[in-house]
Amino acid sequence: MNAQDPTPPSLYAAREPIFPRRVSGSFRTMKWWLLAVMLGIYYLIPWIRWDRGPEMPNQAVLLDLGNRRFFFFMVEIWPHEFYFVAGLLIMAGIGLFLFTSALGRVWCGYACPQTVWTDLFIQVERWIEGDRNARLRLHRQPWNGEKIRKYGLKWTAWFLIGMATGGAWVFYFADAPTLLVDLFTGQAHPIAYLTVLVLTMTTFLFGGFFREQVCIYACPWPRIQAAMMDEDTITIDYRHWRGEPRGKLKKGELDPSQGDCIDCMACVNVCPMGIDIRNGQQMECITCGLCIDACDEVMDRIGKPRGLVAYMALSDQEAELSGKPQKSVWKHILRPRTILYTVIWGLVGIGLVVALFLRADLDMSVAPVRNPTHVVLSDGTVRNVYDIRVRNMYPEQRIFELSITENPDLRLAIEGEPGRRVAVGPDEMALLRVYLTAPPGTPSNTAARSPVRIWATIPGTNDRVYSDTIFNGRNQ
Repeated sequence: MNAQDPTPPSLYAAREPIFPRRVSGSFRTMKWWLLAVMLGIYYLIPWIRWDRGPEMPNQAVLLDLGNRRFFFFMVEIWPHEFYFVAGLLIMAGIGLFLFTSALGRVWCGYACPQTVWTDLFIQVERWIEGDRNARLRLHRQPWNGEKIRKYGLKWTAWFLIGMATGGAWVFYFADAPTLLVDLFTGQAHPIAYLTVLVLTMTTFLFGGFFREQVCIYACPWPRIQAAMMDEDTITIDYRHWRGEPRGKLKKGELDPSQGDCIDCMACVNVCPMGIDIRNGQQMECITCGLCIDACDEVMDRIGKPRGLVAYMALSDQEAELSGKPQKSVWKHILRPRTILYTVIWGLVGIGLVVALFLRADLDMSVAPVRNPTHVVLSDGTVRNVYDIRVRNMYPEQRIFELSITENPDLRLAIEGEPGRRVAVGPDEMALLRVYLTAPPGTPSNTAARSPVRIWATIPGTNDRVYSDTIFNGRNQ
């Protein structure tokens, strides 16, 4: 600020759009394959059918919020089994720690949804507008017929991709073929349309306009990753001792006094984050490997060995500079930290599998009605009321018979049922109002609190489940 211009300087710099150049190579090819596989899985899974019987949904993967169930092929998860979902989330978190500790931000560079959809949007942009120089020129030129036509076509393609993304997401929550028809005929629930709209716009904006800003400013992982990494973590770096001093290639001849880097900016021009890897490791780097492909391509053309930019660990750099032998890749990956993460990850997974195979196909919960805790009838009988939920996790209807132990003097009755048996449909839960009564003169009648075990048994089988509760007597 000066006397002539009292306006304070801005503390914020305007964003310069990044237009990555096309590159080919092993890492770019791997990213294309991963993109195709992951998008294929995301878009196609809701359409896979799975026969569960005549009265059950036949969608292989379904989040049935209406009935509060989650189907994953042959596995079904109920609300009271949320620990399975929690276990999977824990495994996902530990897996992220493991991969980051071993290979840096490999998740961000290859599998993060933001990276995947941004890659797709950039490719669409490249098909319509051309490669980096053409896109830069179009961006800088004033609005005219060409710019309106190309931008309009690009934004339309982005919007359709975003709509397909949002549409695919809602198919996970309802029968996909039925919902598809309902969406196009206007019969779907308003929440379905709202979800599609929100996900369409977020995909459109995040993949098309915000891109690297989501990774730098919105995602917390770049700031957390440092705690997961050490000198043996494999990341992308620049061999400055080999590349410096850098200089331009003059008349097709190399100057023996300069390093291998010819300052062609290829590594910068292909970077989707817009950084210069020659400045060292940076928070913005997602270790996607595209700068490696670009640099190797240039090294091949000028007759220099590959690897000026490469995956390496900090300890490798120190060893190479001092002439010592470098560690093998497996010694970098298999070290105490990563082994600990792997063991924890495996134990959680084994625990989930064991719990899945040991869980019963029926379940029951008992909740005493607390207001009032008990009622004394005119003949002196004490009555307690309970809400009992019986879950039938079989694919066909089952008959359940309720009984009690611990207190043979108690009597059990189900509201609305002539006896102690109740039919529960396939994969359903029945809410029962149950009455326990203690006649006059019995221990449960006069005791303050008596333990009770209520059983739900499928007659003629060994399948049964129980829940413990308390019977409140008149002296409570």
